[in-house]
Amino acid sequence: MRVKKIIAPTMAEAMKKVTEELGQNAVILNSRVIQEGGVFGFFAKKKIELIAALDQNQAAPKTTTQKEQPKTVTFQSQIDDLVPLIKEEENVIPKKEKQKEDLEHDNLLKEMKQLKSMITKMSNDQSGDEALHPLVEDLKTKLMDQDILEELTEEFISEIKPRMALLSNQVSKEQINEWLKSSIMTKINDLEFGHKHDDIRYVNVVGPTGVGKTTTLAKIAAEAVLKYRKKVAFITTDTYRIAAIDQLKTYATILGVPIEVCYNLEDFKHAKDKFEGYDLVLIDTSGRNFRDEKYVTELKKIIDFNELETYLVLALTSKYKDMKKIYEQFHSVPINKVIFSKVDETESYGSMLNFMVEKQVGVAYLTNGQNVPDDIMEGSPNKVYSILAKEVQL
Repeated sequence: MRVKKIIAPTMAEAMKKVTEELGQNAVILNSRVIQEGGVFGFFAKKKIELIAALDQNQAAPKTTTQKEQPKTVTFQSQIDDLVPLIKEEENVIPKKEKQKEDLEHDNLLKEMKQLKSMITKMSNDQSGDEALHPLVEDLKTKLMDQDILEELTEEFISEIKPRMALLSNQVSKEQINEWLKSSIMTKINDLEFGHKHDDIRYVNVVGPTGVGKTTTLAKIAAEAVLKYRKKVAFITTDTYRIAAIDQLKTYATILGVPIEVCYNLEDFKHAKDKFEGYDLVLIDTSGRNFRDEKYVTELKKIIDFNELETYLVLALTSKYKDMKKIYEQFHSVPINKVIFSKVDETESYGSMLNFMVEKQVGVAYLTNGQNVPDDIMEGSPNKVYSILAKEVQL
């Protein structure tokens, strides 16, 4: 006896294959619907599986009368029995075709969503996106609450996790804080900080309106005069606001230092020559809308930036997006360092770290109030971290 398993998309095709391979005398032993193909069990197609057999030693039938002749169960007879069922199925399919298509469409969408979810989970597992240690989770939340850039936060977390693994996650808050400090300091240690009191003779301060340029300049002057006993002078190019000139003149009078007002590049060169013998000359510029490109162009017409150290004043109360735009606007001017003002007027310091890391610019000073000569700190990596630590440490 020959036994054959046949698989085909439909019953009609399956029976056709049986006929072609085993002949008309084949007998169907079993039939069933199976699922074949697909990915991870999805998108499988339904097919018909038939088990058919042919008795090769089948004896020739005895001659009998028509009345006595038994009905031979052959493959052809089974086809004859199935024909009405197939025709009935063919009549039903057109009537239900639209419903079937809708159902298949819904099932396909469902399977696609399940597959997408499975692939996403597998991808996350492979990338090591496992649940964070509770302390690390708290640290990540603190960093994000400080508006520290997401990619920067992830870098810090990724540096801490392997260190924890080496200690089998048996760590303290203090240990994690030390690791965080190390990671942050590594990012900013190589930048230039503070003010070189013995090397820099001309300091130019630029920035948008309302960031406290004039007050900051007065603080730097007071520090130089009172702490370092330097011979200091003022130059101002802020001729757009009379009040700004009067304010700087008041500071100059209190500190006992001279001041020159410059309206053009010739005035500026004359003032520089006049103060040639001074230890430190501080230059104030007008506060204008940083979005106005003409402002920077006009500034370059008044000030000769050669032999100057230029500090860009940025208020920590500003949005980080605005800080970047201000820096880009002044980018044609050689910005050596920044001064972060209004440290005392915010509890969010992430923008300070974001700016330093992204723009690779160090900090000359930090100001935290209106009092002159107080409320100013010379920039350093430790000072920057100490300000951040109040909000990000565990």
